[in-house]
Amino acid sequence: MNESEIFRALADPTRRMIFEKLAAGGMNASALREGMEISQPAMSQHLAVLKAARLVRQERQGRFVNYEVDPHGLGLIAQWLTKYKAYWPQRVDALQALLKDMDP
Repeated sequence: MNESEIFRALADPTRRMIFEKLAAGGMNASALREGMEISQPAMSQHLAVLKAARLVRQERQGRFVNYEVDPHGLGLIAQWLTKYKAYWPQRVDALQALLKDMDP
């Protein structure tokens, strides 16, 4: 699993919405579809992409399958962001200095 697969999975706005709903708490596919105009097969496809990217995991409970955010995928995102953490304060400071110089 690499960052590219994670970002590819989250590039789709519907998958981001699903991921955000799951981040608020685990639920089954039917509950996920509430408030969304999406078919059951489309939801299954989106969940499969999120599972393949290790952003979502599933657990069967009786006849229902519940989904929740997979912390492993979030860890990979956090590792990727950490590489750039030191870079941004320097760039923001440079931008602020540039904007200050541009003010009359």
